[in-house]
Amino acid sequence: MKIRTRLRRALTRLTRDASFLALGAPLHLLMVSLLAGVYGLLWGVIGGADDSAPIALGFVVVATVFCVPALTVAQRWRFRRLLGIDIPRPGLRRPWRQLAYHSLAGMLFGTLEAVVAVLIPAGLALSLTTVWVYAIPRKWRIEHPEYATQAAYLSVAGLLVLAAVPYLAAALVRFESEVVPTLLGRSREEDLVRRVEDLTESRAGAVDAADAERRRIERDLHDGAQQRLVSLALNLGIAKATLVDLPPEAREVIDAAHREAKEAIEELSGLVRGLHPAVLDELGLDAALSGLAARAPLPVRLRTDLPRRPAPAVEAVAYFVVSEALTNVAKHAREATRADVTVTRLGGILRMVITDDGLGGADPGRGSGLTGLAQRVRSVDGTFRMSSPVGGPTMMSVDLPCQN
Repeated sequence: MKIRTRLRRALTRLTRDASFLALGAPLHLLMVSLLAGVYGLLWGVIGGADDSAPIALGFVVVATVFCVPALTVAQRWRFRRLLGIDIPRPGLRRPWRQLAYHSLAGMLFGTLEAVVAVLIPAGLALSLTTVWVYAIPRKWRIEHPEYATQAAYLSVAGLLVLAAVPYLAAALVRFESEVVPTLLGRSREEDLVRRVEDLTESRAGAVDAADAERRRIERDLHDGAQQRLVSLALNLGIAKATLVDLPPEAREVIDAAHREAKEAIEELSGLVRGLHPAVLDELGLDAALSGLAARAPLPVRLRTDLPRRPAPAVEAVAYFVVSEALTNVAKHAREATRADVTVTRLGGILRMVITDDGLGGADPGRGSGLTGLAQRVRSVDGTFRMSSPVGGPTMMSVDLPCQN
């Protein structure tokens, strides 16, 4: 059973390779024949031997020009249909690359493909020499008694050729599959540009997906766990107010549970605001930043100039940048008494400048919070700059692109 499976796979592979090479030979040699016609007619025009040569040369040149993209499409189809290799569309930026491939590389590949394609019927014919030699008149065979030995040699040679054909075909197909996509497809520069575009799109999709997931978590926490905690705190408050005849130990337990429930609500509210504040979606960045400034543990002077709202992803990044910056000022800015936040939109740029009057000395390379902040800014192609000399002040400048 294994032998049958292996033989079937070998025959399938040989059929595929032979079809691939048999289809490629005329496609490659067609351009060679057209160019040979162009050179021949050009020589006739130079020699002036034929008055109709210039007209014929024009027709052949036009046919050659139109054949280049058609042959490229045919070659791409051949690789995709028979080998499963999708050669990127080369486009029209560099048509000379396609012409060079069909005229130079095509001559080499077409010749090799034709040779391998011819070896198959030639090997079959030679291997059957001992059979078809008996079709020769008997008189000739009597006059040439050595024909049996020669026929045996030819049959062995044919079998050797047939045995070598699968390896030759596979080697040529492998060679073409490695070389042709590089020559006929897009150039390395075009591939890099396309790769950058794909990565930019995928990164934008990942940012949008992460922002949507944060919104979903915030909504679930706000509508689920937070509401349950609020209900629990209300019930404990009602129990504390109505059950006046309880023992002191029970009242202490209820008081502690009520206090912890309110603290849990406060912590969960902060967590929800940290994920994605609802006010950012409802009222925009200006209102969300005003809420941040009002809740900050130190005085914050906020100035905003936003003629229109930026994209939701940019708004989210801007909000979290200001939130993290104010948190860092409150925790790490030594002797800071105030902070200034300026948010302005300058054309297609949303610029944020956060400063404090602390003693400075902040190092973005050592703080994981600042590193995460810079990464969040770069996720939307923004720029992050920070200046914090010893003695202060500390200034953080962030530019976010917003095209809408």
